[in-house]
Amino acid sequence: MAKDTVVSVAREGDIAWVEIDNPPVNATSTAVRAGLARAVAEVQGARAAILVCAGRTFVAGGDMSEFDRPAEEPHLPDVVRMLEDSETPFIAAMHGTVLGGGFEIALGCAWRIALSGTKFGLPEVNVGLIPGAGGTQRAPRLIGMQAAIDMACSGKLLDATEMERLGGIDMIVTGDLRSAALAFARDLPPRPEKLRDRRAEALDGEAYSAIAADLRKRAKGQQSPLHNLEALQWSALPFAEGQPKERALHVELRQSAESRALRYAFFAERVVSKPKAIQDIAPRDLNRVAIVGGGLMGAGIAMACLSGGLSVTLIERDAEAADNARDRVAGLINSSVKRGKISKAAKAEMLARLTPTDSYADAATADLAIEAVFEDLDVKKDVFARLAQVMSPDAILATNTSYLDPTLIFEGIANPSRCLGLHFFSPAHVMKLLEIVRTPDTSAEVLATGFALGKRLRKVSVLSGICDGFIGNRMLAAYRREAEYLLADGALPHEIDAAMRAEGLPMGPFELQDLTGLQIAWANRQRQAATRAPGERYERIADTLCEMGRLGQRSGKGWYKYTPGARTPERDPEVEGLIEDYSASRGIKRHGYTARQIADRLLAVLANEGARIVEEGIAERPEDVDMVQLHGYGFPRWRGGPMHLADAQGWENIMKTMHLVADESPDSWVLADRAKALAPC
Repeated sequence: MAKDTVVSVAREGDIAWVEIDNPPVNATSTAVRAGLARAVAEVQGARAAILVCAGRTFVAGGDMSEFDRPAEEPHLPDVVRMLEDSETPFIAAMHGTVLGGGFEIALGCAWRIALSGTKFGLPEVNVGLIPGAGGTQRAPRLIGMQAAIDMACSGKLLDATEMERLGGIDMIVTGDLRSAALAFARDLPPRPEKLRDRRAEALDGEAYSAIAADLRKRAKGQQSPLHNLEALQWSALPFAEGQPKERALHVELRQSAESRALRYAFFAERVVSKPKAIQDIAPRDLNRVAIVGGGLMGAGIAMACLSGGLSVTLIERDAEAADNARDRVAGLINSSVKRGKISKAAKAEMLARLTPTDSYADAATADLAIEAVFEDLDVKKDVFARLAQVMSPDAILATNTSYLDPTLIFEGIANPSRCLGLHFFSPAHVMKLLEIVRTPDTSAEVLATGFALGKRLRKVSVLSGICDGFIGNRMLAAYRREAEYLLADGALPHEIDAAMRAEGLPMGPFELQDLTGLQIAWANRQRQAATRAPGERYERIADTLCEMGRLGQRSGKGWYKYTPGARTPERDPEVEGLIEDYSASRGIKRHGYTARQIADRLLAVLANEGARIVEEGIAERPEDVDMVQLHGYGFPRWRGGPMHLADAQGWENIMKTMHLVADESPDSWVLADRAKALAPC
């Protein structure tokens, strides 16, 4: 047996085994590529070579840590061609996930067999790339153009059953994969034609335009789906022409701002899940959760916990409210059944783990309690006082507050080390962000348990310290404030919203307020009035709309008007006239802004506030700020987040804009240290 550090070759009679062992996901690193190239030479003379992977998965993609430096030989396209040209034919015996470069390696093998449940994909689009080793050229030749579009342009994963139906694999294995592969190798069918020698049909002009338009609409500014579609069209060319074009574009895109941002986001999600405060700390086991409040937020949290396998006691103020809360959760579960997310059997099992009640005593055995009641300090304090009377003295207590200081909420609670904030975002069963708020007393074990819960619920968990609004809502408040300054100074709501949509956000600040309700921000402004700096600029346009009963979509009008039964914002002359009259009454001479000027100001405000949050220690690192923005507020993933975007564009440029913002509204902004360093002499 010849042994390489990550690729080994062994003989079993006239059959060769080639095994990749490169934990955790057998990525196609330089060492793996070199090992495979050597293995091809070593297996010559065997009847067949079976390619397998150790661990929990087949090759699940490339080694992205190598993408920021020049590619080293042997290049993956050359290795795949070696497999395809080998006199000894290769059988790919696959399990787990077969992604990106792993799928391209499989495409170079003569036959492909897979364990039942194996998933296949070309997810390079998710990191701003196209495949670089023939994926867009061989896949349409094997499984057809439409399936290849689904995989390469949308990142869709296909299971083994679908792949077999498309002709992408030769056999599904339900038992032992290696035994099945050996049996297959000992009774080989005729060797099939190499994929590169097969033909593929390009989309006609009309079909291409329709698919491109759909991708463009869904991508919201991201370009890699369109690059993948273009590359797939090249599969109709001779392989010797199409594959080099694919490789050249792949290498070029590695250095694009989009790919760098998406790769940054990929790694940042992993970094933020491991804050320093919980290093080497074991979390507690959680089995039962009590949730107080069965409204939209509480029901969403309950659904998330049930989906994570937890038992849930849902507490409401009386029996009728508890029944309504149960119906609300059941509705969410039914919706998941209708969308094919869960089975009817899973629905029954989830409902069996749900206990609606009007008695706090039913929380006695819970390991964790989460309150999801009104954003009122006295109401929340009463909830925890009642929970503390019935629960174990070391049971974890968590507040879902969006703005209030948790130390005030937990004041007087025995053993405050068990207390923390778990700030879910609505709808809680859908939104991926979970802000985990540490109080001065929160123990490392309790904090680690919060992060373990987030992982169990498939959330992106971010640690936050205590300030008004924590990370996300503090930034949102600054963003909205500047948007309202721009209104008073000359912009209109539709202009500001369009400018931010052009930056890749799903909606602008005023569309968002209409969706969530203007009363939420209004209540926060009223709460903050007593502590607002005397010289800070305060514009009352939004307050006036609230006083007029224009609270957003639910009231039929807000910053925009809405046709009954519709959610499409329509410009409202009444609001635009009110804004212009307001400016005149304040002696403000209105002037126009370009979309670029609007976006630059709002992005600078986000970056400045994010930098301050890091400087104050509210967030541990810039990645925390960016993941909050990506997963809680719709900041485009392909831009990485406001902190990464500021890095890419240059903090000097961002902070020059921030100085302009501060000059337009004196005494209204606190500049980050980065901005202070750029202050004019």
